Amino acid sequence: MSSRQQTSRAQAFIPLCAPTIRGNEWTYVKECLDTTWVSSVGAFVDRFERAVAQAVGTEHAVATSSGTAALHIALLVAGIQPEDEVLVSSLSFIAPANAIRYAGAWPIFVDADPTYWQMDPEKVRNFLETQCQWRNRGLFNLATGRRVRAILPVHILGHPVDIDPILELARKYELTVIEDATESLGARYKERNVGALGDIACLSFNGNKLITTGGGGMIVTNNRRWAERAKYLTTQAKDDPIEYVHKEIGFNYRLTNIQAALGVAQMEQLASYIHAKRKIAQTYAEGLQDIAGIACMSEASWAESTFWLYTILVDGAAFQMHSRELLRRFEQCRIQARPLWEPLHLSAAHRSSFATDCRVAERLHEQALSLPSSVGLAPGDQIRVLEAIAAVPGASPLSLRSRR
Repeated sequence: MSSRQQTSRAQAFIPLCAPTIRGNEWTYVKECLDTTWVSSVGAFVDRFERAVAQAVGTEHAVATSSGTAALHIALLVAGIQPEDEVLVSSLSFIAPANAIRYAGAWPIFVDADPTYWQMDPEKVRNFLETQCQWRNRGLFNLATGRRVRAILPVHILGHPVDIDPILELARKYELTVIEDATESLGARYKERNVGALGDIACLSFNGNKLITTGGGGMIVTNNRRWAERAKYLTTQAKDDPIEYVHKEIGFNYRLTNIQAALGVAQMEQLASYIHAKRKIAQTYAEGLQDIAGIACMSEASWAESTFWLYTILVDGAAFQMHSRELLRRFEQCRIQARPLWEPLHLSAAHRSSFATDCRVAERLHEQALSLPSSVGLAPGDQIRVLEAIAAVPGASPLSLRSRR
């Protein structure tokens, strides 16, 4: 390779998580265009729903226009009412908390566990057993006086929540469990598929997700009645589609046939995409294991993570550089990285909601950086990411050249 080629390669931008298009996407989209079935009705919508239901292991799937739309409808079909409360992970993208408010309900923010960064089952237990009271055939938050109706664990970054203790608590207190699996399609918990663990679950197919439809989402459940109602509500609640009779307020949350065509092609690649993500994670773990102040993602013995976004924790004192300083170094190297989300209990948008002690989420937010994790991430580009970290003064040297 010439010096000019080397310079060009070194300056090439490395995105955080770009979609990979390498299967039947062009063929299926062309079929939509050729047949003019491009809108929210078409064979690919049905095919996509069947493919996702089969992959997750549920009897039913309902396609939606986004993961947030899926969350909103899942809450409604699960019977969440205005002024109810729903326990939700504080360390999460804001969508589940927003969806709870769309339903007129209120989030209760729960901290992350320090090892796997998911909703902490012990924090859930502590809140339900010490800060709530069972009365009038329901569980009530002593601080707000509102009824607690559901738990919404968010499986972040491709790793499952330790959900069995949460399911046990939900059964004890008659709570619905709504999984936000938008970042964890294909992940497994104790040999069971994420998305088939609770009463109903939601997925997202945004451009940066494991598989993409350019947007879009999905509701999955084994409850036939809920699935039928979800389909009804997402298609404007039509009671008579000929005479346009509507007895309820519905939503235009439909997925287009073109988007579903992309989804069908992407689902055909699911296993290979997960394999690629896990290989990327292994390379990061091996390359970073000896650098003081860098903590890598953990995978529980009971979990099979998809490592959707490989994320590290940066101990500023031990690494001699704060996570945000490292973020700026990545920017200078034309490498896209990002912090985790502002913990939701700190969000001005949700300042009126109830929160438990979420100090672990705050620490993780301060220290975490997600690294480039595209399915199609080139080995040489991944080495560039590792070398950018190793080049920090005081960082341990890496033996990376042999990987080229």
